[in-house]
Amino acid sequence: MTAALVGCANRPPPVDRPPPVDRVPGAAPRTGDAEPVSEVAFVALALVGSPYANGGASPEVGFDCSGLVAYVYARAMRRELPRNTFDLARTGTAVGDPQPGDLLFYNTQGHPFSHVGIYLGESRFVHAPSSGGAVRIEDMRLGYWTKRFDGARRVAD
Repeated sequence: MTAALVGCANRPPPVDRPPPVDRVPGAAPRTGDAEPVSEVAFVALALVGSPYANGGASPEVGFDCSGLVAYVYARAMRRELPRNTFDLARTGTAVGDPQPGDLLFYNTQGHPFSHVGIYLGESRFVHAPSSGGAVRIEDMRLGYWTKRFDGARRVAD
């Protein structure tokens, strides 16, 4: 599994990103009073099932882990984030008790901060896992993830 996550930490070539939109195609309409962090989780959940693609940053192409995070934050917060896990790990503020919308970092390649996901609440997060996979929800309490957890960061304003 470690080799399958290689795409997350690499710096892929720049990907043309469409301008932020009010909602993800196919997603339910959002309410006018949604909190920003809730909107991050909402947009991320709408992408569950999208294919994994190394260097991918759109539902049409697919996502790698940092591409998923960048896409979600561009749509939910209208905020451009770095496109690799190492720079994402330097963004925002470290937090000890993650809230929905916070970024969770993992050591999946033998070095810290090589994988990232978006915290949903109730110990669950959404991420783009590996080649051949799809964006999915994981339980961060599972042994694989607890052994590899590097920390959480809050990037919402």
